[in-house]
Formats: sequence, C-alpha cells, structure tokens
Amino acid sequence: MTADITTDASRIGALADPTREALYACVSAQDDAIGRDDAASAIGVPAHVAKFHLDKLVDAGLLDVEFRRLSGRSGPGAGRPSKLYRRASGTVSVSLPPRRYDLAGHLLARAIERSGTGLPLDEAIEQVAREEGDRVGAAGAADHDAPELDRLGGVLAVHGYEPRIADERMLLANCPFDTLAREHTGLVCSMNHAYVKGVAEGLGCAHLQADLDPGENRCCVTVRRSDTAQER
Repeated sequence: MTADITTDASRIGALADPTREALYACVSAQDDAIGRDDAASAIGVPAHVAKFHLDKLVDAGLLDVEFRRLSGRSGPGAGRPSKLYRRASGTVSVSLPPRRYDLAGHLLARAIERSGTGLPLDEAIEQVAREEGDRVGAAGAADHDAPELDRLGGVLAVHGYEPRIADERMLLANCPFDTLAREHTGLVCSMNHAYVKGVAEGLGCAHLQADLDPGENRCCVTVRRSDTAQER
C-alpha cells in the first residue's frame, strides 16, 4: 500500500512542471499516439524540450511508448519507426484519468433500495441512473443556442468523460467507471448508458441519440445526432 501511494505521489509530482502538464494534456486529448514533433508544435516548445519532458512522463508511468512507421511503408528505404506517445492505461488514484466510483456507488445503493419494492435490480439501476443524469443535465443547462452535441459534451467533460466530437457523433474517450465496467460489464455499461441519456434529456437535447456502442480504450456509450426525438 505504501509503495502504491509513493508511486502515485511521484506521478502527480511529475505534472507539477507546467510544460509536462501541458504535454500530458496534449497527449491525453489525442485519439491516437502522437510523436514528439507534433506534441512540441501543439504546445509551442522546441522538439528537444518536448522529448525530455515526454520521456520524464514515461518514466513516471503516465505515458506509454510505441514505435511505428507513420508512412505505413515497410522494408528497405521505409525509414526508422517513429517514437510515439499515448496516455498510459493505468489509473492514478487521485485520479488520472478521472474516475467517478463515488457516483457509481451512490447509484447502485439507490438502485438496491428501490429494488426492495419489488422492481428488478437491473431496471432499478437504469431508472436511478437516468434520473440522476436528468438532474445533472438540468443543473448544467446554459447556452440553449449552442449545438446539442456541444452542450452535452460540456457537461460530460466536467464529469470526466472526455468527449470527442466529429461528424455529428460524440465518442467518450474516458470511462469514469473503468475498473467496475471491466469486472461487471453488462451492469455498469447499462447504468452508464442510462446516465448519459438522462444528462441529454435534462439538457433538453431532444435530437441526440445515446447508443450502447462499446469500443477499445473508450467509454461504452457514443452519442449521435438523430432526427427522431428522444423517448422519455
């Protein structure tokens, strides 16, 4: 336990440097691994400075490294593989990326209480998750003139989902319930799905469709624009 705390403290300490923090944020925001030069350009520092700090983040366990030829070519003349960086898959306990196990516990406890009235537990979980999402969405409703995906993304970002919007579709790069979802996939993903739907409803985003759409290294829920109004 002490070793884990020491390791987490060193990882957080690695982000105390502003350049390192900016590079970590830059790498984390990417859908794919990113090279030193692109990361340097993104935050406005020389490539050699970026390399130094990126490797420090690797040493701290916050970033992973892979080697790949970006040209897609192979064989003689293809050049050396590039060193690329991506956010490490592990979780720092304070936590990076954000986790909301407190919310999961709250929802599951309420669902267990409701199931005591005779409602099946899986239905109770979906109900309380959707209701809580609706409450959060209603509290976060602000700029009604903004596109619905942007409005939903703004609220979900605050709660750790790390939304990525492109082509009228939103991917959620982080699952706030990651460890629980790995061990209890069906139950937790259903809860997550209902929660995101509830947030959209609370915001009044009537033309968004939240789908249970699992993918590698992201949340199981995606959101797309739909011409069909949501059913409550």
